[in-house]
Amino acid sequence: MAAPAAPDRVERIVIENCAIATVDAADTEYASGHVVVAGNRIESVGAGRAPEGLENVVRRIDATGHLATPGLINTHHHFYQWITRGLATDHNLFDWLVALYPTWARIDEPMARAAAQGSLAMMALGGVTTAMDHHYVYPRGSGDLSGAIIGAARDLGVRFTLARGSMDRSEKDGGLPPDFAVETLEGALAATEATVDTYHDASFDAMTQIAVAPCSPFSVSTELMRQGAELARRKGVRLHTHGSETVEEEKFCHELFGMGPTDYFESTGWLGDDVWMAHCVHMNDSDIAAFARTGTGVAHCPSSNARLAAGTARVPDMLAAGVPVGLGVDGTASNESGELHTELRNALLINRLGPHRERALNARQALRLGTYGGAQVLGRAAQTGSLEAGKLADLVLWKLDTLAHSSIADPVIALVFGAAAPVTLSLADGKPVVESGRLVNGDEDAIARATRDEARRLARIAAGA
Repeated sequence: MAAPAAPDRVERIVIENCAIATVDAADTEYASGHVVVAGNRIESVGAGRAPEGLENVVRRIDATGHLATPGLINTHHHFYQWITRGLATDHNLFDWLVALYPTWARIDEPMARAAAQGSLAMMALGGVTTAMDHHYVYPRGSGDLSGAIIGAARDLGVRFTLARGSMDRSEKDGGLPPDFAVETLEGALAATEATVDTYHDASFDAMTQIAVAPCSPFSVSTELMRQGAELARRKGVRLHTHGSETVEEEKFCHELFGMGPTDYFESTGWLGDDVWMAHCVHMNDSDIAAFARTGTGVAHCPSSNARLAAGTARVPDMLAAGVPVGLGVDGTASNESGELHTELRNALLINRLGPHRERALNARQALRLGTYGGAQVLGRAAQTGSLEAGKLADLVLWKLDTLAHSSIADPVIALVFGAAAPVTLSLADGKPVVESGRLVNGDEDAIARATRDEARRLARIAAGA
């Protein structure tokens, strides 16, 4: 193996003449500025042209007409659902799960890989440079699903967190999934620990990390929640699950545990600054205060919540209380677009339907949710989520000089309020993921064919079961 380049020989990419929204602590912006990338780090960000005399510049980009932002960060997803899109379109959460679990219980390794490729490709084309997947369906004999998903992310070149999920409450125990689609308590814990040991990278510039992620209060036992939290903290990794998504979940928790979801989570060790929950739609003032007090994060998934008629999360109140909040696509069986950049707009608009109305969120708050907020939630705010010297070179150039945005003077407002902007370039770890609106490390047509074929195969298997 060749020795790494000496610091003074590191290759540089220079981006100039673009508007820049750094999303740093001061929300610093430049009407026309530069970003210099050295290796996999941001070397400098500022107004005007890049410094003179930079050595080993391998690429110089005139980004006139573009806005540079941090790469988008997805904080909640279920990749496998890519191959069951467009089904059960008029169901609430529980009815939707009942309708789809018999199909999901038949997934196997080739299906999981194809679905991960489709999900990742769609997000990357829309500016995502850090993705995550909460995968919790591990049918017996289905192959190495975690390895397939992680492999797809590595091939595409995005930064990735696999939230290794699990379920041990099946139909016979009052749960929703078929018996053969869940794991035993011991099996789930052992497989999760093995995934952490095999794949988790704790380094500053890690491309792959693992979180411990039992599925939800109504699909796992209390013991799996407790021991899962203990496992995560023993291994030094983060914790993720679904929480307070629907009124039915609230009722379930009161009936089964004698308390609401937040109190239940606290009783099992599931509140803390190493934890983030998906959805958190039905939170009262006490719940929000508990999340703020403990530093527990939230993955806000506005499109999925609307698709399943779950309600609107109290994001403005969470932010005011100091709760870390990021954005999530959620599974593509409840958000068929599969895109995160549209969630910037949807988060802003849907929250304005709530009691705060036009003061609920503004464009820059929405952008922060999709970038720095996501980095906070994934525990990576020191490394990514803003354009600052020393941080990892995860960034996007959005093309804003076309008809779609031509009369919007403010580039951040154009990005958030306007039509979905094309991605001219995205970098993850300083390497191109998207160039001129096309994947660098994947064949979109081949991915489309593979996902279509696997969706049809899954449908045939499920129909014959």
